Amino acid sequence: MKTVALALGGGGARGLAHIVVLETLDELGIRPVAIAGTSIGALIGAPYAAGMSGAELRKHVMALARDRAGVFSKLIAARAGGSIGSLIASGLRSAALIDAEKFCAQFLPDRVPNDFRELQIPLTIIASDLYARREAAISSGSLRAAIAASMAIPGLSRPVVVDGRVMVDGGATNPLPFDRVRGIADIIIAVDVAGPPAADCTDMPDTFECYLATILVMAQTIIDEKMKHGAPDIVLRPNVGVFRALDFLRASAILRASEPVRAELREKLGTLLAA
Repeated sequence: MKTVALALGGGGARGLAHIVVLETLDELGIRPVAIAGTSIGALIGAPYAAGMSGAELRKHVMALARDRAGVFSKLIAARAGGSIGSLIASGLRSAALIDAEKFCAQFLPDRVPNDFRELQIPLTIIASDLYARREAAISSGSLRAAIAASMAIPGLSRPVVVDGRVMVDGGATNPLPFDRVRGIADIIIAVDVAGPPAADCTDMPDTFECYLATILVMAQTIIDEKMKHGAPDIVLRPNVGVFRALDFLRASAILRASEPVRAELREKLGTLLAA
């Protein structure tokens, strides 16, 4: 039986589309031999590597999305500083108030362990070393700190210190880390959720959304360049471009929009497994 490795890219709330891919692999009875994840890809990939199913991840995400008051309470608990009043006034866009490690503690499923050694599937998490100005691939030590570092978007949350190094969002250096599982499996599946918005999207974003969208523009440029030097066997691009980076409360709509990926993955993977 051919083996499969998985690369889950960054892209904010769009990355909830990863769940549909995981559900499809579960339905096919395929367990990846390795996973690499950046930002939201790390946040989704870690519980899956810990043994949660795609269906269980969907249930967890949907429970959060339905409980808006609970989400807000968790955001208050995840603040890095400042007054509660300032957080209430500006909501999620109170960027400097989010502590990525506290955020992970509030929103990750309880089944996500504290250390990489406790995972069922080998996982590599991508962050960016701020001062060395290079990618940092983390696969040992504190799992939750690595996830926090991978999603520490400048302007949204403060950096995370991992092994004495100051880390920020992995999307700055490797937004779709399929190269980190190259040579590990027979088939590499990469899920790209950093793509452009719908062609007819002309509404004017506010300042912070514009900043996050600009990060995705840079991420897509990096991905396009990486593809020129050797694309993975399967590249999936869920149709989630209409959603913004912070649309986490629209989880149901994002998952619905991602459904066509289910049939696409079945077809492409079936062809490669049969070859």
